Amino acid sequence: MDIVLSPSEANDPVLVRDAAAEAAGFALSEVGSSTILKRSIDARSKNPRFQLRVLVSTEVEQHVSYDPPALPDVSSAPTVLIIGCGPAGLFAALRAISNGLRPIILERGKNVRDRRRDLAAINREHIVDPNSNYCFGEGGAGTYSDGKLYTRSHKRGDVREVLNLFVAYGAPPDILVDAHPHIGTNKLPGIITAMREAIVAAGGLVHFNCHVVDLIVENDHVRGVITANGNEYRSDAVVLATGHSARDVFRMLHAKQIRIERKDFAMGVRIEHPQAIIDAAQYHCKVRDPYLPPASYSLVQQVEGLGVYSFCMCPGGIIAPCATEQEEVVTNGWSPSKRNNPFANSGIVVTAPTGTHEDPLSGMLFQQSVEHAAWVAGGKRQTAPAQRMVDFIEGKLSTDLPACSYLPGITSYSVHELLPQEIASRLRNGLKAFGQKMRGYLTNEAVVVAVESRTSSPVRIPRDPNTLEHVEISGLYPCGEGAGYAGGIVSAAMDGQRVADQVALQLKK
Repeated sequence: MDIVLSPSEANDPVLVRDAAAEAAGFALSEVGSSTILKRSIDARSKNPRFQLRVLVSTEVEQHVSYDPPALPDVSSAPTVLIIGCGPAGLFAALRAISNGLRPIILERGKNVRDRRRDLAAINREHIVDPNSNYCFGEGGAGTYSDGKLYTRSHKRGDVREVLNLFVAYGAPPDILVDAHPHIGTNKLPGIITAMREAIVAAGGLVHFNCHVVDLIVENDHVRGVITANGNEYRSDAVVLATGHSARDVFRMLHAKQIRIERKDFAMGVRIEHPQAIIDAAQYHCKVRDPYLPPASYSLVQQVEGLGVYSFCMCPGGIIAPCATEQEEVVTNGWSPSKRNNPFANSGIVVTAPTGTHEDPLSGMLFQQSVEHAAWVAGGKRQTAPAQRMVDFIEGKLSTDLPACSYLPGITSYSVHELLPQEIASRLRNGLKAFGQKMRGYLTNEAVVVAVESRTSSPVRIPRDPNTLEHVEISGLYPCGEGAGYAGGIVSAAMDGQRVADQVALQLKK
């Protein structure tokens, strides 16, 4: 039964039950239980409302168990090598176990607990560990950069199954009903650890600080991998789930003349407002109702033939330094589960001009060049070049900068000169349009921080649409964001599951 309630009513389980029962034509004495199936906010009117879909039953609700699924012992089963321990790799490993295979995960970075020290070093000491940072390490980029679970990729797999597994390993059940589910960077590490422990308990292996630098290929079939310390791991199935920032993997494949392709990606800036400005614009209020979550936004505008759009919007969030090499500055955003920081940030990006398709690494090289320029502009530290929003649009250097959540710090710079002209001009016009669409958005209280460049992989690793193997190398399974087949935690997880199913079909022939 669909009902619409005020924020305070929607947060009262008794009122939700009573309203749903009335809408369904039930007497309250007949109602045994009520369960919220879907929850979203309609903020189009002056008074935001919650839209709820509620299941009302005359039977007493049974306790719902969210225990992890029972996994078979695969310690003696055929092995599959999984390169990367992000969502694609983890969900591929769990599905491989369900399919009777033994996964061996090789992860270049550290476990979630040890990664924290390296993230602190980026923020405080401006030191970037190329193997352990916001992008590399257990759980991948999503673990410490927000944990949003929204996806439009329903054709790629079962979204509900992925969300159920997250809940089984410790995520809050709210993600099963929220229209835009979010776990939060503070909670994801524990969930990722629980998944890894389940993989190991079933007989799988997870090796950290294990950087794969080469593939063993014989007669156009992969036979294993070689790590940086010279160790060989052998298997007739290798899942390549290395993430969108594993540039060394793209270079290695290109050097071995294994086919890769340039892929379009978007680039721009990260823009941060005081959260109160976004709340006032979206909820039509001076002070946000305490029963409403911090407001978010989604904006898009066609400019000179390309879309300028918001990306990875983080209400109540923090801008994070996401470089993977020392001489580059890269920004991203994340929110804790409560989204209770005083700022709201979002990437504002446009498709990047990256040259021709003849050079598959041209997009990656372009990406690197802009990130390096941002590092130089920031003083050759992780300090990010920044500009007030109106100043950015008008092409003026900001004489001062507002408070900002980016912990390594920001420095005043003409960001419009740092970015390629094709990007900067479109961003300016896009922001002007956003200011007309969203009252209060266009303000010098907002700060433009450069550079947002890791929206997706600049390379695609082509695979057969049926077997999901590489088009030239059998047994090699490009997977997830790094291969160009996903765009976030959930879509990467679903792609990992699909690939693991295909691996099982091939190995069991």
